[in-house]
Amino acid sequence: MSKTPSQRKVIEIKPLSDPDAKVYPRSISGPYTRWRWVFVWLTQIVFYGLCWLPWHGRQAVLFDIDTRKFYFFDLVLWPQDTIYLVLLMILGALALFLFTAVAGRLWCGYTCPQTVYTEIFLWFEKVIEGERPQRIKLDAAPWSARKLALKSAKHATWVLFSLWTGITFVGYFMPIRDLMHDLLTLSPGAWSAFWVVFYAFATYGNAGFLRDQMCRQICPYARFQFVMFDPDTLIIAYDAKRGESRGTRAKGVDHRAQGLGDCVDCGICVQVCPTGIDIRNGLQNECIGCAACIDACDQVMDKMNYPRGLIRYSTENADSMRYTPKEIIRRAARPRVIAYTAILILLTAATAWSLATRIPLKVNVLKDRNVLSREADDGSIENSYRLQIMNTGDQTRTFRITIAGSSGLRLDGDSEMTIAGGEIGTQTAIVKAEPGATPAGATPITFNIADVAEPAVAVMESSKFWMP
Repeated sequence: MSKTPSQRKVIEIKPLSDPDAKVYPRSISGPYTRWRWVFVWLTQIVFYGLCWLPWHGRQAVLFDIDTRKFYFFDLVLWPQDTIYLVLLMILGALALFLFTAVAGRLWCGYTCPQTVYTEIFLWFEKVIEGERPQRIKLDAAPWSARKLALKSAKHATWVLFSLWTGITFVGYFMPIRDLMHDLLTLSPGAWSAFWVVFYAFATYGNAGFLRDQMCRQICPYARFQFVMFDPDTLIIAYDAKRGESRGTRAKGVDHRAQGLGDCVDCGICVQVCPTGIDIRNGLQNECIGCAACIDACDQVMDKMNYPRGLIRYSTENADSMRYTPKEIIRRAARPRVIAYTAILILLTAATAWSLATRIPLKVNVLKDRNVLSREADDGSIENSYRLQIMNTGDQTRTFRITIAGSSGLRLDGDSEMTIAGGEIGTQTAIVKAEPGATPAGATPITFNIADVAEPAVAVMESSKFWMP
């Protein structure tokens, strides 16, 4: 029997989030808030300052796209060193797995660029528009000269900061002094101008408007983090056994006699949350682990003369089994954490060893394919080779070129070449042999290129000598 329209159950489809619900985080002070600002300052000093650091007449850190070289202080990497980029990505993924398994989303709460720039933009907003109640009141008020002035000042500050951020970002991919000169003379290249504007727009949009939506709806880390969580992962936890039942009460009253827990239901933990969640509802994927709610709750507990820690860093097991801090630390050393740590240490050590023992020299030997061999004026048979010698170090070196193989082969012409640090030298090498000195056909030959002053810096490349 079919159901009538009035009998059918209608399932209401709701959006993932209310697009009109703006989060107005309340300012808070406390140890975790201070630590958050310490990391804001550290990350931004490195980001905005490192690209201006000179090093041996060039920029200390530069991903030079035009010359296809990556400078990192004394280290110069070339496209042939892509393996180190792969290793860096693997190390980053392992570090993410390890850090998340142990400490949850502390990366999100303290050093993620989205969090850092949102904190900075919120600070600008607070300075210009006022604290949370003033900002809410200003947004709800009709447009006036005062509102227009405040909003214009805020957005102008955001735009200027975003532009400087975009300039700094692009300054890691082309020399920042050249970029600044081009911008000041209004003659930037099309691509550099595009990326400055693009990254400035991304900063302005993400930190100024998307804010919590980036963490709640867009960032993939928020979605797959729970795969890496387990009951011993550190999270922001509300002690429901101690806090419930929540409710208001007068200071000094025996709330236990009234059947109340320690939570006074003030809602400040929700007001300070940058993603607008209520941590008392349990672990949620929107929680970025910033601990603003801990600072807020501890201050309320102090005013009520209750013990701190109603909201605290803890684990699921610790919350249910009442573990001490020492037991929480001890249980952090569980099998998968040990496995992640061991792999990360071994791979980091191997990468560091590879970089430390890396020979700052790369050589390509290209045989002339148009003419395999030809007869020289003196009657000998000669083969032509093109040597590309890359000095991947940071200092000028003089390299000596020698050959090995059949005893009848000799190198004709200049056998030394001086190449500046981070540059490529090209030289044509002519190898000769008397008729009959080598068998007809291909004979193996080895080019040895070594630093005159430091013979340990040497590379051997194989090729073929063709005798008609």
